[in-house]
Amino acid sequence: MASIVVISGGLGSPSSTRVLGDDIVVHLTDALALRGEDLESRVVELRELGHPIVDAMLTGFPTGELASVVEAVASADALVVVSPTFSASISGLVKSFFDILEPDTLRGKPVLMAATGGTERHSLMLEFAMRPLLSYLGALPVRTAVFAATADFGGPGAASLSRRVATGADELADALAHTAPRPADDGFVEFATLLGR
Repeated sequence: MASIVVISGGLGSPSSTRVLGDDIVVHLTDALALRGEDLESRVVELRELGHPIVDAMLTGFPTGELASVVEAVASADALVVVSPTFSASISGLVKSFFDILEPDTLRGKPVLMAATGGTERHSLMLEFAMRPLLSYLGALPVRTAVFAATADFGGPGAASLSRRVATGADELADALAHTAPRPADDGFVEFATLLGR
């Protein structure tokens, strides 16, 4: 049984950020089933924890439901982090949540990064804002990051979004199932292989 926590930074209700997170969980469940694994998931809506997050930043420690969420994140096998795009970056609420975690909480933990935004022009925020943050915290973001623009929800980009979600879910499933990703047939040979290791 693989366990994940979905960190959803959406501020609305309903939220396109939450919708994207739920879609990722559906694809991840299917991907793990193909690998003989079951999935246990917990979705955390950060907007419901806004005040406790600020309190934890001021006092130095989380309490109540936030403490439970932090414990769940620490014990999860992997994370899915979904943030709306604000000012070409992740939301302040998402950043604040990661700011209150103890050092090494995310060390070695696979993460699927995802974000929503008005247009695809904001998609690079995943690479310039979220990936560096998670890497700094010691997490292991999978190669594919999923960005969903407004037009991707039921619009002309829906099919492309579904493919990106499936690819990211497959990569996270590989990490959770402790299997090596299927190599691309691009002629690349690992240096260690050349040395016979």
